[in-house]
Formats: sequence, C-alpha cells, structure tokens
Amino acid sequence: MPLDRKPSICFVALNAYNVLSGREDIDHIGGAEVQQVGIASWLVHRGYPVSFVTLDHGQPDGVNLNGIVVRKAYAKGDGIKGLKFIHPRWSGLWAAMTRANADLYYQRAAGYETGQVALWCRLHRRKFIFAVANDGDCDLTRRALKVRRERALYRVGIRLADGITAQTMTQQDVLRQKMGLSAVLVRNCGWRAGDDLSRDQPSPGPSGFARVLWVGRISQQKRLEWLLDVAERFPQVIFDVVGAPNTGSTYASELIERAAKISNVEMHGPVRHADMIEYYRKCHVLCCTSAREGFPNTFLEAWSLGIPVVSTFDPDGAIGANGLGWVAQDVEGIAAHLEEIARSPEVRVRAARAARQYYLRNHTPDACLPVLERLLRTVAGFGSDSQ
Repeated sequence: MPLDRKPSICFVALNAYNVLSGREDIDHIGGAEVQQVGIASWLVHRGYPVSFVTLDHGQPDGVNLNGIVVRKAYAKGDGIKGLKFIHPRWSGLWAAMTRANADLYYQRAAGYETGQVALWCRLHRRKFIFAVANDGDCDLTRRALKVRRERALYRVGIRLADGITAQTMTQQDVLRQKMGLSAVLVRNCGWRAGDDLSRDQPSPGPSGFARVLWVGRISQQKRLEWLLDVAERFPQVIFDVVGAPNTGSTYASELIERAAKISNVEMHGPVRHADMIEYYRKCHVLCCTSAREGFPNTFLEAWSLGIPVVSTFDPDGAIGANGLGWVAQDVEGIAAHLEEIARSPEVRVRAARAARQYYLRNHTPDACLPVLERLLRTVAGFGSDSQ
C-alpha cells in the first residue's frame, strides 16, 4: 500500500456513544470508551478516516461527530429472548461493520464481541486489533465471562487478532504465560473531552487535608465498602464518591444506603466526563479500592493535575516506584496512609509534583500513541512510517 495513504479505522465500541456525543441521557461511561474516543480523536487530527460502531440510541446512522462517523448496530432492548443474541445483536453488529467498510477494526475489552468482530474481519479479509482493557482479559480463569459462548467467542477472537495491545508490562507477561500470545505495549493516555491534559496547570488543591475523591463503578470489583470503612474513621474529612452501578444489584443498593448514613460521605452519582475536573480540583488525594484494574483513567486525570493517589492497585508498580502516592493492601493500610498525609502535608506536596512529572513523561498522547499508530499501519499493510 502507498505510504502516503492512511488506513481507515473502525472502533467497535458499543457503549461509546455517550462519550462521543456528550448526551446526558445515556449513563454508561467506562474507561475503555474514554480511551477509544480519545485515540480516535488523535487519529482524526493526524488525518486518518475514523468510524465507530455503537449501540442505537435513536441517532441517525452515519452521523458525523467531530470528524468521526458513527454507525449504529442495534438498540439494546430489541429482539426476542432466546433469539436476540443472533438477531439483532450479532446480525446488527456485522451489518454496521459492513457499512463502516474500514481497512482495520479495533475492539477493546474481553467479551463475545471480540469473537464476532474477529470472525467478520477474517471473512471479509480485513485486519483486526484487540486491545486489553483489564488484567482479567489476559487470564480467562480470572475473567468474569460467565456464559460459555462468551468465553468461547472471546478465546476465538483474541487468537484471530492480527495485533494485540496491552496497557502494562504485567498484562504482556500474563497474556504470554496464560494464553501464549504476544502484545504490544501501548500505555493509556490522559483524556478529557478530547483535550490533551498536558495543557492543564497542576492543581495546588485546597490547603490542609480535608477531601478524598473516589471515582468508579459501584461493583464488587471496586470495593466501595472499603472506602466507607475508612470514611467512618475520618469524620473530619469529606469523601466524595462519583459513580453508579452499571446494573442494579443488592450489593450496590446496600452500599448506597449505607453511604447515605455516613455524614462525611457525599454521593454524587454519575458525572459527565467533561465535568470531572471540578471534583479533581477540590480533592487532596484520589483513593482507589479496586481488587483489579487495567490502567485507570482516573489515575491519569489526577496525576495530570498534580493529585497523588492512595490505591490498593498499582499498575506495573508505578505508584510505589515513582512516588506517585501510596499503595495499601487493605482498609488498615489506606487509613494509615491518610493519617500520614494529614500529619505531614509536605509528603502530599512531594507526591503531587512527582505525579505531574510522571504523567508528562509517560502518558500524554504524543508520548503513548506513535507506537499504536505504527502498529495500525503495519497491521493494515500501509507501512510503519507515521505521516
């Protein structure tokens, strides 16, 4: 293929329409979707033809959003029980991919869509890249794909991929050990409403130590109950919780009810991604209580503003090795680190400076995405040279 031509790229991201459009009536926002829209915007700026396949939320098919053409697959509630997996879900996905007519298709996060996208690409002689979004994607024994057909389709899809990307070296190692597959390291970028967060000024934050921020989906993996346990020990500190469950559950309902009874916990529900900066700027530290993650967008957004983290998850050991905050194993550890920050404000200031510098060195789009661009061009057969 000529080096002066750019391959067309289609992102298959069924839940991405709200990030693309900014519609407030669609409440699903995930880190995978934020990353894909950010990457797509960067590629559009670089001159690549980019499209998305998303769910049908009543939007016109082929609508152009900031240079990205959006094809709709199917509406979430459509279909007859027992048959809807085939039609309209599988059939609608393939029809939207056909209309996108891209040189290369990119899908992120383990699911049955991985297999469906890979099979379409193989049948139509198009290229497919799969992007790991969570440590569990690399080890099927840990991944919460409960239905056998979902596990089977994911296994087929990742093995048919023409290229695989991982967020961390840990993911690369586990993928190699558990599935015998190689992946290219493409670190996550910091994004907010399509902007490069390196343009932000670091946030000095309010003086003293009075506010902790927690952001995430209310699910068992995220362990919000750990934060509530900590909040009860620090009545003088405000704990802001941003997020909601993606699906209703007794677990989530009981946690929300418990949080309402703790006077220093403020539940904000889901917040538009573009509005999150106000919550970051008010806090002193970001707290993560997750059992596992990929590479959280929340870390990057916080670090870009000079906000350190207290976390039970440390991707590739970056927090501990670079002084970007504090790593804890349990509720006791989180509480101990918060006590240290409250006692010695200078330790937070040092971590804040380190976080900002680490972000600028490692997680701006221009630091992360040239390697992805080379992979896209190579896999698509357009040469590896960036134009």
